[in-house]
Amino acid sequence: MKKILIPTDFSQNAEYALKVAAQIAKKNNGEIILLHMLELPHQGSDAIGSGKDIPEIMFFKDAAIRRLEELMEEDYLDGLKVSDIIQFEMAFDGILKISQLNNVDLIVMGSHGASGYKEMFIGSNAEKVVRNSDVPVLIIKKEEGDFQVDNFVFASDFSEEVKKPFQKAVEFANKFDATLHLVTVNTPNNFKSTSAAEDIMSNFIKGFEIKKVATHIYNETNVEKGILNFANSIDADLIGMSTHGRKGLSHFFNGSISEDLVNHAKRPVVTFKI
Repeated sequence: MKKILIPTDFSQNAEYALKVAAQIAKKNNGEIILLHMLELPHQGSDAIGSGKDIPEIMFFKDAAIRRLEELMEEDYLDGLKVSDIIQFEMAFDGILKISQLNNVDLIVMGSHGASGYKEMFIGSNAEKVVRNSDVPVLIIKKEEGDFQVDNFVFASDFSEEVKKPFQKAVEFANKFDATLHLVTVNTPNNFKSTSAAEDIMSNFIKGFEIKKVATHIYNETNVEKGILNFANSIDADLIGMSTHGRKGLSHFFNGSISEDLVNHAKRPVVTFKI
């Protein structure tokens, strides 16, 4: 977590994310990249190439530069290496491109979440980044104060394909000296006996160097409710999930529990792409 990207639209939620990112960077001797995506009116048309619109473009850019300069002067960023980027692009596309170009280790985003019609047909930018990012994405929903992760819930089916993203979750937990709570959610349509679920989890973690770990089986009507209710029951500081990054019809019909959690959880959520 040496290089952390924080997309900002200068909202309160984005500042919550920046404050958390600053704490993580200070603990890991890291640096912060502040990114503002400038989505201009008529984005996607020939607006940027049209001479008559240049004054408008410069107005928005100058305003963004001033806001970034003010943000970089905040006390909670003292002592950190902070750089800024302004990009003319749709938000989630630009976030992914900048993260790849700068080899970032972590993306931290603030989010209001999305629900109903917006969730199904549009989705939040955070949800889209979670779906497509190759690096871990940490979603912050509210003011976190002192961001300390003592109890980190990682929910999974603990299949072989999850081992690669799980290694990143282990590194994240170890950095914070957190207890990693592995949880299998039993549902009526996908039920395992306690002994079978415990065997799967104990075999899964062999070979991983985890400082503190506990395993749990939780029964609920669906997986998302199970994860949220279990996290509440232990007052978890963070929920972790792996994500497939499904797209198109596959995503529409199958959905993604990780993306649902990003939209609905009130606790911080971190995702790791398979």
